[in-house]
Amino acid sequence: MKINLHTHTFRCRHATGTSEEYIKRAIENGIEVLGFSEHAPFLFPNSHQSLYRLPIEEAEDYFKELNELRQKYKDQIKIHIGFEMEYYPLYFNDMLATAKKLGAEYLILGQHAIYNEYPNGKYTTGQHQSTAEDLTEYVNCIISGIKTGLFTYVCHPDNIIANDDLAHYNNEMTRLCKAAKQYDIPLEINFYGIRDNRKYPDEKFWEIAGKVGAKVCFGFDSHDVASAFDAASIPVAEKLVKKYNLKLVEIPEIVNI
Repeated sequence: MKINLHTHTFRCRHATGTSEEYIKRAIENGIEVLGFSEHAPFLFPNSHQSLYRLPIEEAEDYFKELNELRQKYKDQIKIHIGFEMEYYPLYFNDMLATAKKLGAEYLILGQHAIYNEYPNGKYTTGQHQSTAEDLTEYVNCIISGIKTGLFTYVCHPDNIIANDDLAHYNNEMTRLCKAAKQYDIPLEINFYGIRDNRKYPDEKFWEIAGKVGAKVCFGFDSHDVASAFDAASIPVAEKLVKKYNLKLVEIPEIVNI
């Protein structure tokens, strides 16, 4: 791999390691393009902030530090600064305005919750099965995000746990994959899921993606310094690509916002 656009650091409160440590690890292992994509900061109503996001009060420091590091290592690696962000119908325009105002260069679509997250949302990244309604809402949000044309790719599109209605799962995920193909946006095989032995990558999903012919890409989803180059997960992801005849995009085209 020569590019990774999915990188977190200690600033999101559920990862470790400094930005410079990630950069050094990437350079040492031949990464040519590194994108930092902390969870987009946002103030929900009542000044609520999600605990997994970059705190809004640290956002300026995030950009200041990374811009300084980009200059320091400009002869060794190309650095982009962006956010991983959800599509919430109620808040998307405000979230996008916040991201732009802060200086984000690009966005990757990582849907972590449905029903707008706050105040009555439901997280999709846990260990509980989704209902049929949850899955439909999840797919609706991702397709709406895809249609904006503002996201570089879709992170871990398979992170929602299917219920026992596999026919419904197949129909909904086929709808998602067809939208990704139509709008020419890659779907990420997520390495955090591989190395952490999570419920994703979900082979049911990638079988559908292969049949539809949607494009896919790789993302380290780095949460510690070692995973700034996750060599062990590469052959696992490559095996999925081969097994389901997936259309791998080795270098995703960055969509500037």
